[in-house]
Amino acid sequence: MSEQNNAKSMSIIVTKGSLDWAYPPFILGTTAAAMGMDVTMFFTFYGLALLKKKLDLQITPLGNAAMEMPMMGGHMTMPNVMAMVPGVDRAATVMMKNLIKKKGVASIEDLREAAVESDIRMIACQMTLDLFEYRREDLIEGHELGGAATYIEGATKSDINLFI
Repeated sequence: MSEQNNAKSMSIIVTKGSLDWAYPPFILGTTAAAMGMDVTMFFTFYGLALLKKKLDLQITPLGNAAMEMPMMGGHMTMPNVMAMVPGVDRAATVMMKNLIKKKGVASIEDLREAAVESDIRMIACQMTLDLFEYRREDLIEGHELGGAATYIEGATKSDINLFI
């Protein structure tokens, strides 16, 4: 973040790496950047997977009582017990990906590329990288390595701090 400008700033801690949880940080981050804000995204724990070169993002309806899918002119909710049946996560993921495509929503890969092109500061958590035995080569270009102190240094100066 430049001390020279008067731009507002936003920091986002990204902790989840599923398809449905990948959208909020990337949409909020790229929108804020498009509005002229300086944005920092800190990818830690399962959120670090969103920086991997190859994404195979899934969703799970288990424990997500608010998950409703438009179907046959209404909305279908899935009982939690159904989420335990083998293959249901994969089917729910396919349904969600089809809905995303049908509605013209940008892919996570596209949003991530927009984040890189928007000069969003993306910090990959070094501790998480070590913990899950990822290699830096597993991650996309355009990020930096850092830890909690790296994130906090910027977050203390941010106008908006989000935890997703």
